[in-house]
Amino acid sequence: MKLDLILTAREILTMDPARPTATAVGVLHGRIVGFDDEIAGLDAVTTLDFGNACVTPGLIDAHCHTSWWGLGLASIDLSVVRGLDALYEQVAAEVARLDELGDPEAWVHGTGFNQAHHGGAFPDIARLDEITQGHPLYLRHTSGHASITNTVTLDLVGALDAGFANPTGGVVVRDAGGAPTGLLEEAAQGLVQALLLPYSTERLVEALDAATSRYAEQGITSFTEAGVGGGWIGHSPIEVAAYQAASERGKLHARAQLMPAIDALRPLTGHATDFAREGEGAGLDLGIRAGFGDDAVRFGHVKVFLDGSLLGATAAVTEDYCGHDHNTGYLLDEPAVYRERALGAYRAGWPLALHAIGDAAIDLALDLIEEAQDRYGRRDTPCRVEHFGIARPDQVERAGRLAVAVTPQAGFISSFGAQMADRVGPERESWLYRGRSVIDAGVILAGSSDLPVADNNLRRGMQAAVDRVTDTGSLLAPDEAITPEEALRTHTEWAARATGEIASKGTLERGKLADFTVFSASPLTADRIADLDIVATVLGGELSYDARS
Repeated sequence: MKLDLILTAREILTMDPARPTATAVGVLHGRIVGFDDEIAGLDAVTTLDFGNACVTPGLIDAHCHTSWWGLGLASIDLSVVRGLDALYEQVAAEVARLDELGDPEAWVHGTGFNQAHHGGAFPDIARLDEITQGHPLYLRHTSGHASITNTVTLDLVGALDAGFANPTGGVVVRDAGGAPTGLLEEAAQGLVQALLLPYSTERLVEALDAATSRYAEQGITSFTEAGVGGGWIGHSPIEVAAYQAASERGKLHARAQLMPAIDALRPLTGHATDFAREGEGAGLDLGIRAGFGDDAVRFGHVKVFLDGSLLGATAAVTEDYCGHDHNTGYLLDEPAVYRERALGAYRAGWPLALHAIGDAAIDLALDLIEEAQDRYGRRDTPCRVEHFGIARPDQVERAGRLAVAVTPQAGFISSFGAQMADRVGPERESWLYRGRSVIDAGVILAGSSDLPVADNNLRRGMQAAVDRVTDTGSLLAPDEAITPEEALRTHTEWAARATGEIASKGTLERGKLADFTVFSASPLTADRIADLDIVATVLGGELSYDARS
């Protein structure tokens, strides 16, 4: 018998307690067939020897925004800009570039704005109008939950019209005199998106190619796309076709699990005994539900936005934000609306992934999950609370009882942890983006980047989960620190459990997908996980990235 691949290294960490380590693994038809003595004496078409490197299961990013990031790679990168004068210079340079191309009405796009990089200030709309000279402007906040526009854009979306009303779940922010400031919060961004959408399938394929090739460089072999096909997070009503096309053309360099936005679901009817014997539910046409697809592209949970962002102070909390009297953020719709839609999706076969950052939103998320599970039973794939950002102790305990998964982004700690702490104050700081208490409560802790909110160098995220060091060098809730092994599990075994894919990934076992990440040394024993290099990435037994070549 000749295998397709035999991979060897000083240490292979399987994350499987039955065989924790190995030095050789064999692959046939994209799946693992054995280790060490099990493949002794067998030949392979290809051999890969990584010497003193350490091989782990392929890293999983359990919550990110690939299309958004890929499309934004051609935009102004505002994440590296410091000071409003420098921002204005960047916008002016982009306007000049567009004018040279002969398109005076082309959009000026930017991504990664964070007011903390500008002393807490936002750009002045009058200055932006002067610089943009008739070009519509769309600068996205790093959180994804706000954007900055100019007067041209506001006019295009009708925000300057008499009688204009904010959309449900969003706000066109205005000054004391009622004039728009250019800041759009939450679902108000959908007004601008409506002018830009839909992106063509070809453009999305290009974005996925660019994004996932960079994923491979970071050791990522699987990712969950947290919202496609609807709402302000979607890019096309046929967005799934882009993922299929990218896979077919060899332009999808990591496995994609897709969360349809709940706005993409529609009422479905079937036999009276279907949909938990209620005869109707909410889903995709033909009754397609979670789990449908193949190893390259597959549907996962349904994504539901309950609240906004912590950085933008729009996440729904039970007590005021520090320095923002009478501001507790807001839910993006009425609880009764969420209840009807979420229960309809759940009984149609869609486990829930509920975006809830503030503790008020987490209360609602857990209420919805508990009712869904009580009425229709628990699924094999757990429901999820996305972010779980400001979680009270009682909510951690309740999440454990409900056997949910949560995805607090550890990478936020090292990117803007001090800014988050300032938002909530010292009394609630210990509730932020938890780790230790979540694990101890029996909750599945899934690792994710939320790219492009933070970068997808998952090694930095794992390091932050271990040391809890913020961007200013302070410690954020140090009692929530986890071990290096647990940090690695958040992006392997536990991420696979949270996504319902533990049968095929997350650990290295016979029969599972041959997805590997090759580190320069063991993340379990390295002084700093963040300082390790990615030597190579293997997807289905084939190199998707090789730093040696």
